[in-house]
Amino acid sequence: MLDSTIAIIADIHGNRWALEAVLADIDRRQIAQIVNLGDSVLGPMDPVGTADLLIARNILSICGNDDRVLFAPPEQPSASQIFTQARLTEAHLAWLRASPTTAIVADELFLCHGTPSSDETYLLEEVSAQGIALRSSADIRALIEGVTQPVVLCGHSHLARTVYLPNGTLVVNPGSVGLPAYIDEGGNIEAGSPHARYVLLTKTAHGWLVEHVALPYDWERAAGAARAYNRPDWATWVATGRV
Repeated sequence: MLDSTIAIIADIHGNRWALEAVLADIDRRQIAQIVNLGDSVLGPMDPVGTADLLIARNILSICGNDDRVLFAPPEQPSASQIFTQARLTEAHLAWLRASPTTAIVADELFLCHGTPSSDETYLLEEVSAQGIALRSSADIRALIEGVTQPVVLCGHSHLARTVYLPNGTLVVNPGSVGLPAYIDEGGNIEAGSPHARYVLLTKTAHGWLVEHVALPYDWERAAGAARAYNRPDWATWVATGRV
């Protein structure tokens, strides 16, 4: 049983500066347990520094789709995949390989990157010709069929959401620590601000307390790193939260 507050982070994407700010805030609040929902290092900023921080803190991290492509690369890797792979050591790749695709914490929290069965599918968002919208409760329940934990934690879409299903299941996406906007095949993903996002989750007598945190940090420094590596698109996404 979860008997204290737990911090939930996701989708850091190699933004060490955002991760450092989030970890400092978590430490200031004296939160002992942190879980990471994946997509940790891919991105034209500081993948090595990001991986080193997560490994040193021994943070439970699951494997996201943009982690998996680093140790099982596609035939035509993207520029961000090439950039990140070239900088990671074999020790970093071994850490990614060893990361589970899902995890259960305290018998009450089910962790996945996308959905329980796919790291490439949005759990809470539906992509259609009209754009990206919140899925129906019935569709979300179908995607988590078989999960018995009362709380499901997911990432992947970078959109901070708390969804309460009619059967009492709580689904939480903490948003993105390090990449608040990007371009998806179905449309633009935009948090609307450059803040580093994460969640604090606490079990209370009346139910689950979900605190979404949007944290200021030196996002211009992170954007400058992306710009220095000739990625003005990432620099804009990081510095504005818009595409």
